[in-house]
This record gives sequence, C-alpha cells and structure tokens, in this order.
Amino acid sequence: MARRKKGRAVHGWLVVDKPAGMTSTAVVNKVRWAMDAQKAGHAGTLDPEATGVLAVALGEATKTVPFITEALKCYRFSVRLGQATNTDDAEGEVISESIERPTDAEIESALPQFVGDIMQVPPKFSAVKIDGERAYKLARDDEDFAIAARPLYVDELTFIERRDDDHVILEMVCGKGGYVRAIARDLGAALGCYGHVEWLRREWSGPWDAEDGISVAEIDEMAKTEALDAYLHPVEEGLSDLDEVRCTPEGAMKLRNGNPGMVYPADGVEYGDEVWASFEGKPVAVGVYKSGELHPNRVFNL
Repeated sequence: MARRKKGRAVHGWLVVDKPAGMTSTAVVNKVRWAMDAQKAGHAGTLDPEATGVLAVALGEATKTVPFITEALKCYRFSVRLGQATNTDDAEGEVISESIERPTDAEIESALPQFVGDIMQVPPKFSAVKIDGERAYKLARDDEDFAIAARPLYVDELTFIERRDDDHVILEMVCGKGGYVRAIARDLGAALGCYGHVEWLRREWSGPWDAEDGISVAEIDEMAKTEALDAYLHPVEEGLSDLDEVRCTPEGAMKLRNGNPGMVYPADGVEYGDEVWASFEGKPVAVGVYKSGELHPNRVFNL
C-alpha cells in the first residue's frame, strides 16, 4: 500500500516578498509549514541577503516552475565602487581596492557591453557544481578552481541613480541563470575601479511584482488558517508566457490520462507551438499543438 502524503493538497502560487537574512529554501519550508502543504518548491533562488519576489509553487503549480524560471526577471541593486570582495557582495572579505572612481557618463557608456546575449562567469561563492561539488563549498575550503563562462540573456541594464562617489544604483532585466553579483564584479573591472553588490532586490519575476508579495511576518500571523489561502495565485499564472487552448470534453479526458486530446483552434497558435490546455476554467495539460490536438508533456491533476 502506498504511503499517504502528509499535509493538504494545496495547489497554486504564493508570491513572497523575501526578507534579507533568510535563504530561499527556508522561505519555501516556512510556506509549506504555514499552509500544511504536501508539496512546495520555488522558481529562482535569491541569495540570503537579497530581498524581493520569491514565487513559491504549491502542489500542481510545481509543474509550472520551469516556465517561471525561464521568464524574464528584474533586479534593482546597488554597486559599491572601489572594492572587490571574495563573494562579490557586501558579505565577503575585501580583496582589492582602488581610489579610481568613474564618472556617471563612463558608467553609462560601459553598460551596453553587458546587454544582449553575453557570457558570464558565476561567482565562486555560488551553487554552481564543479565536479559534483558546489562552488561555494570549494571556495570556503580555499580550493583552487575555475568556473566556465555561461550564456546569459540581458534584456536591459539601466543606470538609475548615483548616490555618491562610491555607490551607483542599477536595474537589470535578464533571463534564467543571471548573477547580479557577477555583473557588479565585471562592471567594476571594466571601469578599472573594482565593484561588488551592496544590496539587491528582485522587483518582479515573470507575471509577479514585488508589491504582489506577502511578507514572512504575515505568513507567520496567518499560518495554519484559511486566511492565508486567500493569497494564493492560481496554477495557470505560472503559464502566462504560453498561449492557451481549450479542450473538448473528450479531449480533456484523454489529456488527463496522458494521451493526445482534441482542442479548439486558437488565434496565433501554430503547429508545433508549446501551449497549455484548459477545460472549464482549469489547466489540464501543457504540450505541443499538432493539427487540432495537444500532445501533452505535463498533466495537471486538478
């Protein structure tokens, strides 16, 4: 006999405004406990000292996590000029300093080289795996290692404000896998003055803004009550970057069993497109559209 899962079958997204000093995993565990949920995960790790949008998926929403992970995200951050640290943020040890300070114009002229399809070397204090080990563990053990550059798409990198000679605030919109700490490090190097991230906030992620987020304090206050359920966003919000098609009743039945099912045509949807299918207002499956049928690769049990 299969072991019964503990907790409630809760399905949807809880958008959390993560506070500084808390890991993303700790936030997920807090949400899972507070909602007594059987299953939870998140879409896109934030460093412990970073704040802002952390979208926590519950139940069937975990099947949509890859689509939010791939979606564009916006970060606002402060770069401390004149210092490099071993972690590329303010938590690390200062390893290099410079008295050089670029002008605002020099900073703005350097930003375009970090926009578009670029190659980025993640920080040594990161979760990247090197021969099966996390880079941050190797770095803590003072191991000598190199991290290969990885592709990153940066949609925008904007100069926002110069607070003083040592601090500049920037905003970046980027795709999956971007390290803001690496942008600050590499910008400082390009300007000849060094740099690291002083603070970082994820302003939005996919369809959700920071103002949509619930605080951890509010989660604690409403834990184990129905009041917290009112903050759940529907599963399908995690599919906002995909077109929707609607199933026929027979098609919905087939799709729920993992088989191709008939769907109604939809404007803009072409053969081979990845789409999601709904029936009576609920998501049924994600898959590939082929001549009036959806061939599923994810099925929702809602």
